[in-house]
Amino acid sequence: GTRSAVLNTEARTVEADVLSRRCVMMRLVDFSYEQYQKALRQSAGAVVIILPRSISSVPQDVVRQFMEIEPEMLAMETIVPVYFAVEDEELLSIYEQTRAASASQGSASAAEVLLHTATANGFQMVTSGVQSKAINDWLIPSVEGRLTGLGGEDLPTVVIVAHYDSFGVAPWLSHGADSNGSGISVLLELARLFSRLYTYRRTHAGYNLLFFASGGGKFNYQGTKRWLEDNLDHTDSSLLQDNVAFVLCLDTLGRGNSLHLHVSKPPKEGTLQHAFLRELEMVVAGQFPEVKFSMVHKKINLAEDMLAWEHERFAIRRLPAFTISHLESHRDSLRNSIMDRRARIDTKALTRNTRIIAEALTRVIYNLTDKGAPADLQIFTDQMQIQQEQLESVMDWLSSQPRAAQLIDKDSTFLNTLEYYMGRYLKDVKQHHVKADKRDPEFVFYDQLKQVMNAYRVKPAIFDLLLAVCIAAYLGVAYVAVQHFGLLYKMIQRLSLKTKQQ
Repeated sequence: GTRSAVLNTEARTVEADVLSRRCVMMRLVDFSYEQYQKALRQSAGAVVIILPRSISSVPQDVVRQFMEIEPEMLAMETIVPVYFAVEDEELLSIYEQTRAASASQGSASAAEVLLHTATANGFQMVTSGVQSKAINDWLIPSVEGRLTGLGGEDLPTVVIVAHYDSFGVAPWLSHGADSNGSGISVLLELARLFSRLYTYRRTHAGYNLLFFASGGGKFNYQGTKRWLEDNLDHTDSSLLQDNVAFVLCLDTLGRGNSLHLHVSKPPKEGTLQHAFLRELEMVVAGQFPEVKFSMVHKKINLAEDMLAWEHERFAIRRLPAFTISHLESHRDSLRNSIMDRRARIDTKALTRNTRIIAEALTRVIYNLTDKGAPADLQIFTDQMQIQQEQLESVMDWLSSQPRAAQLIDKDSTFLNTLEYYMGRYLKDVKQHHVKADKRDPEFVFYDQLKQVMNAYRVKPAIFDLLLAVCIAAYLGVAYVAVQHFGLLYKMIQRLSLKTKQQ
């Protein structure tokens, strides 16, 4: 967004010929990138995009079109503030009246335009906030917890990671249901399942499990970057230092009939990460043949400002890592959209994907394949089955609130609830904080992310001019009438005097 968000200007719609220094109102159902650029080219005072109350009621082609436009809107530098507002009856009434006034400017008759302009009601859009300013002390918090394996001190560690924050063109509307509410939902369900397995000695595996709900994922995975630095560079004792089997990152798992394992380097045979890949393929083929599974290899491009997937943060530090997602490309617009809402989540697909990951992970940790377990063996059944109702409730909670990194601090209700939830199943649960470097910040957050805009019903400036002309004309006519009345009165007096003299 822009740092200059204060507004006091007249409302127009894109139908108007002149948009300069006007507040341009658009409805999402009629929105197009060409109209948006038209408003920017004409130096509009602001743009207000009106969203429907329910995104699910919007035609899918409109949703897809806007999701494709969002990255362009975010990438384009502009001094014009862009506001989003959810429609209601009053706002739609303002829009329709403004649209009618804007459309009338194209009438053929200049007299009709002048008359309509003078008599129409307009709206002055005024914000009550102040200029945005940078927040210098903002923290990006993350939460970690662990399950300690059974055995010696030097046990291998499996790290399970998902970033909790969401992203979109408007922070307060970024609910991030699939990206990455679904990843956090799967992480919490895996924590619940393995905490039960690790409760009993006969099912207590010889692996440490480290769970990390990272913040700042949408800002180049800042939470993960600083967590790695603190654990690898600034401490003598850490589960990440010695014997990491692999890192599994969970990202966008809430729909579709495909799963992709994204890697920076294909795993070598004989390694545990290759065993996990093999188990994923086996579980999908044996139990979920309708799912399309593949490995996607993409090298890390350090020349780009933004990393593609979270596992690349670990790969840079030479830790074996991969990301599992139903998206085939990191460039999919779903990952950074305000259209990513709860209605887009397929709970059955989310439950199925959770089970695939849990089954494959269990087969690796307990070495079931080498012990002769059949490929179609279903581990999580009966009392240990994946709880779809729990996944649904967690998804409802996550997607009911915006989770943009700018809105979540260490004392937020969301973070405290997440920490409490992880504490139910994991040990040594604690927060980890990232603060931007004041000398060379990698991210800068600003306040004033939500504004109150008032719409005042006003007559246009030409109405005042026309009214002044009418008053002047009235006074002129009255003056002339008084003058004529005075002359007529004198003439009558003279005639009356002459009559008396005769």
